[in-house]
Amino acid sequence: MWKARARYIFGRLLHGVPIVLAIVVANFFLIRLAPGDAAQVLAGEAGAATEQYMQQIRSQFGLDRPLAVQFFSYMKNILVFDLGYSFRHGRTVASLILDRLGATALLMFVSMALSLGMGILLGTIAARRNRSPAAALIMLVAIVSYATPLFWVGLMLIILFSINLGWFPTSGMSTVGLDATGLAYALDVAYHLVLPAITLSFFYMALYTRLMRASMLETLRLDFVRTARAKGISERKIVRRHVIRNAILPVFTMAGVQVSGMLGGSVIVESVFGWPGLGLLAFEALFARDLNLLLGIFFLSSILVVITNAIVDLAYTMIDPRIELARGRSNA
Repeated sequence: MWKARARYIFGRLLHGVPIVLAIVVANFFLIRLAPGDAAQVLAGEAGAATEQYMQQIRSQFGLDRPLAVQFFSYMKNILVFDLGYSFRHGRTVASLILDRLGATALLMFVSMALSLGMGILLGTIAARRNRSPAAALIMLVAIVSYATPLFWVGLMLIILFSINLGWFPTSGMSTVGLDATGLAYALDVAYHLVLPAITLSFFYMALYTRLMRASMLETLRLDFVRTARAKGISERKIVRRHVIRNAILPVFTMAGVQVSGMLGGSVIVESVFGWPGLGLLAFEALFARDLNLLLGIFFLSSILVVITNAIVDLAYTMIDPRIELARGRSNA
């Protein structure tokens, strides 16, 4: 069983390789279409924005080479996972990404767990108590959450819980000047993580709530549910053992698709809260015209999306074994 699943995941990852390469090619040319380059930014900051000085910088970093030459050089480096050099930070792109990857991964993991957990719970309650005041309230909150911009949610949370009540810090990942390790440091990071995680999960919680409710209502109308009721099985046991396991599959599908959207949302959330992750790094790289750094972040993001979708497929086989059996028969 596990060998079959491992082979399937490996196959999915192989199929993801051309997708990642296509994204890399598209990003390379789309970014090059944007006006300005790193030479203009660096020359402007140095107070010597003359054409001669900018040409010198372009020559130093290879920006004066033909676009085709730059492209093939970049693709050759990508194949050996050489992401290039950041003009802004004076470091390799790979080292910069590794420094910030942990912060973004932590924010996304907690936000995904929070949004999925709350979405499934609220969606289940809204479906079981359909047409009740509680269900109407849940769906009203979901619609409002779905329509509210993330940056506005973040700013309102800062004003309410940080400035007015003083319960949480306004920005950062840890307390400035804190000399702590182990559990004390982990608790401090968790303390700073509360507001950014709630903000990023706000939209997705609403999405999963609505999707879970619709899927639950559809599943409750299926024949096997009526058969279980006719056998005298309690409603709670039917919902817990049968309905939720079937209704949850579309939610996991959407969660896999929304990983890329959550990466985009992390740019906004990290910028609002000063969270030192890849989103804030991409935001800074965009304004600095640090194209190598932007391309490196996009490249890593595409890999994460492919891996996440493969993990979602693996989760399908654990939640509903029939999917694995069906695949096995089709392969036979």
